[in-house]
Amino acid sequence: MNFGDLFTLLGEYPILILCLILVLGVVFVNGWTDAPNAIATCISTKSIKPKYALIMAAIANLIGVMVAFFFIDAVAGTIQDMVDFSKASPTDSLIALSAGMLGVCVWGVFTWYFGIPSSESHSLIGGLTGAGLAAMTLKLNVTIPFGPLSSWALTLYGLVGSIIFGFFGGLLLTKLIVLIFKKVDRRITKKPFKYAQVFSGGCLAFAHGAQDGLKFVGIFVMAINFAAEAHNLEFDTQIPITNDLTSSLWWVAVVVALFIGLGTSIGGFKIIKKIGQGLSKMETYQGFASDLTSGIGILLASFLGLPISTSQVATSSILGVGASKGIRRVKWNAFIEMVITWVCCFPGTILIGYIFTLIFLNIPGLGG
Repeated sequence: MNFGDLFTLLGEYPILILCLILVLGVVFVNGWTDAPNAIATCISTKSIKPKYALIMAAIANLIGVMVAFFFIDAVAGTIQDMVDFSKASPTDSLIALSAGMLGVCVWGVFTWYFGIPSSESHSLIGGLTGAGLAAMTLKLNVTIPFGPLSSWALTLYGLVGSIIFGFFGGLLLTKLIVLIFKKVDRRITKKPFKYAQVFSGGCLAFAHGAQDGLKFVGIFVMAINFAAEAHNLEFDTQIPITNDLTSSLWWVAVVVALFIGLGTSIGGFKIIKKIGQGLSKMETYQGFASDLTSGIGILLASFLGLPISTSQVATSSILGVGASKGIRRVKWNAFIEMVITWVCCFPGTILIGYIFTLIFLNIPGLGG
């Protein structure tokens, strides 16, 4: 499939244009509201100025998307298999996907407005699921696979595993650092850990791009494929490129990377303040431990094809770091507030995606 074929599809399916715009809207909101979690601790410990942190995060996210596109592709497949639209008409599939993406955007802006960290990844899954359930309600030959190895199961494994890994990883790494440097003057270690934290923050932003970027690449390609299949055009829905640097899909990764970077550069300072300062007061070595733990956890999940949330991993690792000095050092009220938001995320986005999809598919002349 070449660019000429793509423009042909865009001309024949105006809903495809809307769908791709909404997907990019979700990507932008992700960079705006979710990506800042990667630099929250760097800013809160004053290891780097906010404007430089945002630039660093934008660049690291962009690089993360591109590297993951060619070498770490499992998450994209997991997202694409969340809902099976293969037997529905291209138009109905695009309408449902558009409505689901609109729901994700609405949820993301809502949580940002109140400064509450939310998971754009889980919002994406919820929006897709809501769209799929609405399509099933209208009997459009759409199914949602369930089972021990289904995409929903992998999501739940990632949800539980990332929280456990983040908390205990942050706790143990912090205690290890304290043990290694217990006889070293804090004034000597403060500056090296300041630079180390900036590095680990960049690594966390890279990991965020690698994890979330591939989710959106998968959705973007899936939308185009709905229309392409109706015309018997060769356009793979799957992302496994396996080092093929000449892949015709490279431009999708570039577009997604740029929109994440653009959203990140604007910055969600409400969320940065909530994550970086609202959970536990940290020193630079603690921030380093938190960011490094989160980055490793996210990359590990990406290799395993587990969709996880940057905000949840980051929050869990910060809690673990804070707990290393005692449970009372953690601001549990702020954590409980976040948990409530996380618990509401799946049902909230599923409901919004469901309602929007029912509305869109019942607009006269719009559904296929």
